[in-house]
Amino acid sequence: MPSWREFWDSAHSIYVNERHKDVHYRDVAGELAAFVPGPDARVLDHGSGEAMHADLVAARARELYLCDAAASVRAANAARFAANRKITILAPEEVEGLPDASLDLIFANSLVQYLTQAELERTLALWRRLLAPGGILIVADVIPPHVGAVSDGLALLRYAAANGFLTAALFGLARTALSRYRRLRNELGIARYDAADFQKLLRAAGFAGERLARNVEHNPARMTFRARPVPH
Repeated sequence: MPSWREFWDSAHSIYVNERHKDVHYRDVAGELAAFVPGPDARVLDHGSGEAMHADLVAARARELYLCDAAASVRAANAARFAANRKITILAPEEVEGLPDASLDLIFANSLVQYLTQAELERTLALWRRLLAPGGILIVADVIPPHVGAVSDGLALLRYAAANGFLTAALFGLARTALSRYRRLRNELGIARYDAADFQKLLRAAGFAGERLARNVEHNPARMTFRARPVPH
């Protein structure tokens, strides 16, 4: 049976061109860097993707862990950041081996939609264990039930127009409609949560959470949550 991990570990056309990919990862790095609480912070970007501008985050922190399930993505990140001693590349099972209360910030952008609810509950429990007292969890790009392909497409076109790749985005949307990504979305599904349900999951995992005023990604119809571990 196909899986999302296999998809992200293969060549795909999620980004319509190199300009799109570069702008996306630069913007995400800028958003993540703004959440870093201080120069001694230990940070995990869980589901980092290619994280092409992770050096911007590392410059604000003591340690930055980049975790991605796709082996090819981890290999590319390891080569890209080989000279940066602040950046460590981890597989998901290596994240599970990190010490309790060893992280000050965990950032998960555009990740939870690819997890089943059971997987999300296990991941939230892991994040709760890894966060230090007073640590911060940012879960971004959570998709509400009413947001679908039309909203995603319009958001991409607005983002493309603002960043100089509109023509490529128009062709890219047509290509995506016939792509393996679209087929996988139909076969595997995408997890969606309304704000109240997601906050309930956070509470059940031992977090006190809130929805932020805006999503850190380019689609304003999606949601970002900030949460802190509740003391045991």
